[in-house]
Amino acid sequence: MAPRANWKGFLRLSLVTCPVALYPATSDSEKVSFNQINRKTGHRIKYTKVDADTGEEVANEDIIKGYKVDTDTYIEVTKDELDAIALESTHTIEIDEFVPKADIDNRYLIRPYYLVPDGKVGHDAFAVIRETIRSMNKVAIGRVVLTNREHIVALEPLGKGLMGTLLRYPYEVRSEKEYFDGVQDVKVTKDMLDLAKHIVEQKSGSFEPEAFEDHYESALIDLINKKRSGVRLPAKAAPKSAGNVINLMDALKRSLASEKQAAPPAKAKGKKAGKAASGQREMLLPISGSGKRAKEEPRVQEPKKAEKPVRAPARSKKAG
Repeated sequence: MAPRANWKGFLRLSLVTCPVALYPATSDSEKVSFNQINRKTGHRIKYTKVDADTGEEVANEDIIKGYKVDTDTYIEVTKDELDAIALESTHTIEIDEFVPKADIDNRYLIRPYYLVPDGKVGHDAFAVIRETIRSMNKVAIGRVVLTNREHIVALEPLGKGLMGTLLRYPYEVRSEKEYFDGVQDVKVTKDMLDLAKHIVEQKSGSFEPEAFEDHYESALIDLINKKRSGVRLPAKAAPKSAGNVINLMDALKRSLASEKQAAPPAKAKGKKAGKAASGQREMLLPISGSGKRAKEEPRVQEPKKAEKPVRAPARSKKAG
């Protein structure tokens, strides 16, 4: 089942407009997740919204946004007031300019989305905008409002659709100078650089994300399966110390030797990568009586007696 659109509106390039929908390109829903429970009773923990002074629970309709200006002083802002300053980008992604992709600093990238035509109409206009961007070999820069905030979005062709990447504003990116000023200027000798380059060559390959394995996720699944099966967990051994590197040149030489010794043949390396990719799909053991459905579900399942999940309230944020 396809995820719900995060945003629906119009994509506009000058006078060319088409209805579009914006979908998240990434997901964390497949990861193992936990609930907080009471150690004594085994029941789930519920969260309620309470007044910080009185301790009494507050109904959702009585909660508004407030900007903190002093210790106990807030400027109240209502939903109607926020709607009154709504921007045009709330309903339309207006393409403002086209820039080379190489000009966008990676620090400004936030997250990717998929942009597709919404409904049966507008496919022609969408194709014109998509192919114009493709032919120019540039990235289209526009604005979109998500979660009541305006974001800069970079649009580029991806197959038959568009990929939109949210960008940070300059005030959100910290300068590297305050971190790098203390880094010493060290002269690297040619011999050290050559040895390091050989190590890089031994580790070089093509980017194949399907071969990546989330080792922590695999360890979580293994842990839960063992506890569910009643397997006793052994104590974890203390990690071995790598020792202090006294001679950098000697460390480079030993690194190169170990990489050459550990490097498998090309075919064997490919098989290993494939195994890692398929191994990542290992599922949690089924709960007794749940059949195939439990095998297909990669998340931790709760006992039948558990209560219905209660959505935790979002953390308070500064308005505006």
